[in-house]
Amino acid sequence: MKRLLLLCCALSGIFSQAAFASAELAKAKNCMSCHAVGNKLIGPSYKDVAAKYAGDSGAEERLTQKVLKGGSGAWGPVPMPANAQVSEAEARTLVKWVLSLK
Repeated sequence: MKRLLLLCCALSGIFSQAAFASAELAKAKNCMSCHAVGNKLIGPSYKDVAAKYAGDSGAEERLTQKVLKGGSGAWGPVPMPANAQVSEAEARTLVKWVLSLK
Protein backbone atom coordinates (compact mmCIF):
# COMPACT_ATOMS: atom_id res chain seq x y z
CA MET A 1 0.00 0.00 0.00
CA LYS A 2 2.85 2.35 0.86
CA ARG A 3 4.47 1.69 -2.53
CA LEU A 4 1.23 2.42 -4.33
CA LEU A 5 0.89 5.72 -2.48
CA LEU A 6 4.47 6.68 -3.35
CA LEU A 7 3.91 5.76 -6.99
CA CYS A 8 0.75 7.88 -7.16
CA CYS A 9 2.55 10.83 -5.59
CA ALA A 10 5.43 10.53 -8.02
CA LEU A 11 3.13 10.29 -11.06
CA SER A 12 1.01 13.24 -9.97
CA GLY A 13 4.18 15.29 -9.58
CA ILE A 14 5.31 14.40 -13.08
CA PHE A 15 1.96 15.28 -14.64
CA SER A 16 1.58 18.53 -12.72
CA GLN A 17 5.13 19.50 -13.78
CA ALA A 18 4.16 18.91 -17.42
CA ALA A 19 1.12 21.18 -17.08
CA PHE A 20 3.18 23.78 -15.24
CA ALA A 21 5.91 23.56 -17.87
CA SER A 22 3.40 24.17 -20.65
CA ALA A 23 1.95 27.18 -18.87
CA GLU A 24 5.48 28.51 -18.44
CA LEU A 25 6.16 27.88 -22.15
CA ALA A 26 3.01 29.84 -23.04
CA LYS A 27 4.26 32.74 -20.93
CA ALA A 28 7.77 32.52 -22.37
CA LYS A 29 6.46 32.59 -25.96
CA ASN A 30 4.15 35.56 -25.25
CA CYS A 31 0.95 33.56 -25.79
CA MET A 32 -0.42 34.98 -22.54
CA SER A 33 -0.34 38.47 -24.06
CA CYS A 34 -3.53 37.57 -25.95
CA HIS A 35 -4.83 34.44 -24.19
CA ALA A 36 -5.60 33.33 -20.63
CA VAL A 37 -6.53 29.93 -19.28
CA GLY A 38 -10.01 30.78 -18.05
CA ASN A 39 -11.13 34.05 -19.63
CA LYS A 40 -11.13 35.79 -22.99
CA LEU A 41 -8.56 38.51 -23.54
CA ILE A 42 -7.80 39.51 -27.13
CA GLY A 43 -8.14 35.87 -28.17
CA PRO A 44 -10.27 33.08 -26.71
CA SER A 45 -9.51 31.46 -23.38
CA TYR A 46 -7.61 28.21 -23.55
CA LYS A 47 -10.52 26.43 -21.86
CA ASP A 48 -12.87 27.70 -24.59
CA VAL A 49 -10.47 26.39 -27.24
CA ALA A 50 -10.32 23.00 -25.50
CA ALA A 51 -14.13 22.83 -25.32
CA LYS A 52 -14.59 23.81 -28.97
CA TYR A 53 -12.18 21.16 -30.23
CA ALA A 54 -13.00 18.36 -27.77
CA GLY A 55 -13.35 15.10 -29.66
CA ASP A 56 -11.94 16.55 -32.90
CA SER A 57 -9.21 14.13 -33.99
CA GLY A 58 -7.64 16.62 -36.42
CA ALA A 59 -7.59 19.55 -34.01
CA GLU A 60 -4.04 19.05 -32.75
CA GLU A 61 -2.51 19.32 -36.20
CA ARG A 62 -4.73 22.22 -37.34
CA LEU A 63 -4.13 24.21 -34.17
CA THR A 64 -0.38 23.54 -34.29
CA GLN A 65 -0.32 25.04 -37.77
CA LYS A 66 -2.47 27.97 -36.62
CA VAL A 67 -0.02 28.71 -33.80
CA LEU A 68 2.86 28.66 -36.29
CA LYS A 69 1.25 30.45 -39.25
CA GLY A 70 -1.52 32.48 -37.65
CA GLY A 71 -5.15 32.54 -38.69
CA SER A 72 -8.42 34.43 -38.62
CA GLY A 73 -12.15 33.99 -38.54
CA ALA A 74 -12.49 31.10 -36.08
CA TRP A 75 -13.00 33.34 -33.03
CA GLY A 76 -14.08 36.68 -34.46
CA PRO A 77 -12.55 39.53 -36.44
CA VAL A 78 -9.18 39.82 -34.65
CA PRO A 79 -6.56 37.71 -36.48
CA MET A 80 -3.98 35.63 -34.67
CA PRO A 81 -0.52 36.52 -35.97
CA ALA A 82 2.08 33.96 -36.98
CA ASN A 83 4.50 33.03 -34.20
CA ALA A 84 7.98 32.81 -35.71
CA GLN A 85 9.52 32.53 -32.23
CA VAL A 86 7.74 29.19 -31.64
CA SER A 87 9.18 25.97 -33.05
CA GLU A 88 6.88 23.26 -34.35
CA ALA A 89 7.69 21.05 -31.34
CA GLU A 90 6.88 23.91 -28.96
CA ALA A 91 3.64 24.66 -30.82
CA ARG A 92 2.61 21.00 -30.56
CA THR A 93 3.42 20.98 -26.83
CA LEU A 94 1.35 24.12 -26.31
CA VAL A 95 -1.59 22.77 -28.31
CA LYS A 96 -1.59 19.46 -26.41
CA TRP A 97 -1.61 21.38 -23.16
CA VAL A 98 -4.45 23.66 -24.28
CA LEU A 99 -6.53 20.72 -25.50
CA SER A 100 -6.02 18.95 -22.15
CA LEU A 101 -7.65 21.77 -20.17
CA LYS A 102 -11.16 21.31 -18.82
